[in-house]
Amino acid sequence: MRLLLVLAAVGPGLIVMLADTDAGSVVTAAQSGAEWGYRLVLLQIVLIPVLYGIQEITVRLGILTGRGHGALIRLHFGRRWALLSGGTLFVASVGALITEFAGIAGAGELAGVPDLVSVPVAALALSFLCLGTRYRRAEMAGIVIGALELVFIPAAIIARPSAAGFASGLAHSIVLRRPYLQLVAANIGAVIMPWMVFYQQQAVIDKGMGRRELRAGKVDTALGSIVTQVVMIAILVATAATLGRARTPLDTIGEIAGALVPFLGRAQAHVLFGLGMLGAATVAAIVVSVGGAWGLSEVMGWEHSMNARVRDARRFYLLCVAALVGSAVAVAAAPNLVNLSVDVQVMNAGLLPIVLGFLLALERKALHPDARMHGVHKWLVWTVAAGVMGVGLYAAVSTVV
Repeated sequence: MRLLLVLAAVGPGLIVMLADTDAGSVVTAAQSGAEWGYRLVLLQIVLIPVLYGIQEITVRLGILTGRGHGALIRLHFGRRWALLSGGTLFVASVGALITEFAGIAGAGELAGVPDLVSVPVAALALSFLCLGTRYRRAEMAGIVIGALELVFIPAAIIARPSAAGFASGLAHSIVLRRPYLQLVAANIGAVIMPWMVFYQQQAVIDKGMGRRELRAGKVDTALGSIVTQVVMIAILVATAATLGRARTPLDTIGEIAGALVPFLGRAQAHVLFGLGMLGAATVAAIVVSVGGAWGLSEVMGWEHSMNARVRDARRFYLLCVAALVGSAVAVAAAPNLVNLSVDVQVMNAGLLPIVLGFLLALERKALHPDARMHGVHKWLVWTVAAGVMGVGLYAAVSTVV
């Protein structure tokens, strides 16, 4: 019976974590491996429990209150604070969606498909998915597409990473240099993003999960946390084992895949990296557009369920489609995906104090005392969250000062 409950609840945590390894995260991990070898693998491992600890709170808030993140902020802290949170979400979502479509364009180029075809087709298909599919079908489609990211794992194996180099990277101390700190901030920002909090909290509601599925929802989140970081580690290892030797500068998806050719072979490099990027960017575009529209609609008090008819939640659906189409158009102004992706993740790290601050405050204010964190669990999560916020903010500021 417990297994059936877990299987029935799998979805919100897994899809949001697959989306977490989005186009920007893929490029950030690749850049980390290319520039610093295996030195940032330990950070990826440490971020697994951090990611779970943060997203597990959204599961409890969504299931036990029946309200989305933006709606709870508006209820407990007022409209102005809700607008601040919604504004943070909007900025993060726009930046993320631009990188997702740039990633789709890059994957298309590897297959010989021009940007003017791949990007509009993707935007149109995702818009139809948003408008014509109820939550459960959209969730299933996202998980199936996102599973393409798993091809990065065999890519890492084929790259023949050095066991000695891997072990040395795990033991390596922090480097107090701006390029290193920028990638630390980018990797933190690539793991914990504002739209993830908004999406998963509303997703458990649209999926119809109740108190009975609370534990299963936590298992779903833990599974997703491990999967997304294994994928990130695979990407980092693959590039550390190949690009880390050549110190090749990265500017586009094509250059990343092209630099892997001598080590993986042209066909394998293009197929593996192209499919992985396509899966990562597409599932993220679904989650980011829907999560952003959910969050803003909650703040404004509009109908926002994916199970609602278009005419009953037209402003929610309009936001979703507008975000997709607008970001697809903006890709033309993003010539350097690598720099853009790293910058977006650094921005996410700088926004963490707002996102995590509200999340922790709601955990104490919106939940019944029996459902809150207590004792060691509470102080551990608070300490880790404060550390992540501090490191992310410090590293983000240090890159621009």
